[in-house]
Amino acid sequence: MQIRLDYGRTGLLVDLPDDVDVSVLEPQKGAPLPDPAAAVAAAIAAPIGSAPLRALARGKRDAVVVISDKTRPIPYGVVLPPILAALAAGGLAPERIEILVATGLHRANTPDELAAMTSPEIVARYRIRNHAARDAAQHVHLGRTGRGTDLWIDRGYVDAELKVITGLIEPHLMAGYSGGRKAVAPGCAGVDTMRRLHGAAMLEEHIGPGLIEDNPFHAELVGIARRVGVDFMCDVTIDRARRLTGVYAGDLEQAHAAGVAAVEAHVRAELDRPADVVITSAAGFPLDDTYYQSIKGMVAALNVVRRGGTIILAAAIDEGIGSAEFQRLLAETPSPDHYMARITSPGFFTIDQWMLQHLCQVRRKAEVIVVSHGLARLPRTNLLAELAPTVEDALAHCRARYGPRPHVAVLPEGPYVLPTVRGRKLALGTAWLDDAA
Repeated sequence: MQIRLDYGRTGLLVDLPDDVDVSVLEPQKGAPLPDPAAAVAAAIAAPIGSAPLRALARGKRDAVVVISDKTRPIPYGVVLPPILAALAAGGLAPERIEILVATGLHRANTPDELAAMTSPEIVARYRIRNHAARDAAQHVHLGRTGRGTDLWIDRGYVDAELKVITGLIEPHLMAGYSGGRKAVAPGCAGVDTMRRLHGAAMLEEHIGPGLIEDNPFHAELVGIARRVGVDFMCDVTIDRARRLTGVYAGDLEQAHAAGVAAVEAHVRAELDRPADVVITSAAGFPLDDTYYQSIKGMVAALNVVRRGGTIILAAAIDEGIGSAEFQRLLAETPSPDHYMARITSPGFFTIDQWMLQHLCQVRRKAEVIVVSHGLARLPRTNLLAELAPTVEDALAHCRARYGPRPHVAVLPEGPYVLPTVRGRKLALGTAWLDDAA
């Protein structure tokens, strides 16, 4: 059996032996929209639970339009023009509009990346700014939430009279589903806000891909977005070729909930029993550019791998390990237990500690083997995982361990599918304790 995994820009073909028990779990995504630009224009003209964007823009001094960074493959060349046209129709000239890239704690996007993400015409005509979470001067303190989260939010976002956010709705390892409220925090939040939102205690609560109900991370983000203010939201869904399949515009919570319901109907897939081996991707470019981001592919597999099983991750990792902070944490971590003891000690906090915590959550349930041409070019470093030259070699290792006919689940699109065992969605902090999953 030959299967194509999303890997880098070109994909990766994998040959699986015919005598292996294979289950392929793929999202049944909606059909691409025949006229995506028209669909965006229609959605913002007749939104969910909100006045049309054009009407909201009338009489406003200025506006900010928040977009995702390069780690989310949103076709902004299609999505942004109708939004900007609606703002213009409402009386806002280009010089009164700022496009703010919600980088969170990711690196800034380069001018070439911004042009590729949007269009050269948009870059030339509009002011585009990368959010800088590490620059305290660019943030306003808005007090604390009931859970004790310090609110430091991008000053340009706070000061804008009209606040428009955009995003991609897909399964997310912390928020349940991405999009919506995430554009404000963590997208436009400062480092000190992350201390609570991405702290070790929060990540051990009821959070995980597909989990919205009773998810404290989701609830905190919604509360922050409502407190800071969101006047209009325009989120989208995409297929495997990054084509628009849906547009959900209007009220922050109502439009996002409609998008989440549509996405879950398409992305959830089921097994009747846990798998010995899960072969997964990190969804290809741009999500698998770094090892940091590629961990999301491992997390996607966690819900369906059996305790003591193996996750094989195929990720290009052309850009390297990740931030300097993440690289240092990896180098200083001999084992998952050592790391968990460290980050739960009083007062400990460092940027990007959360993704290594997710890796440790994966490792305490399963072993991990990484296949990556990008990592093969780098000096050998601690990954809390093994390396293999090919997926086929990694699977041969597993057959020696589990017998000649292991149960193998394959997630060609990695975190873009929501795999379950008989429909159960388990929290990351407790999934490894459940022998049945």
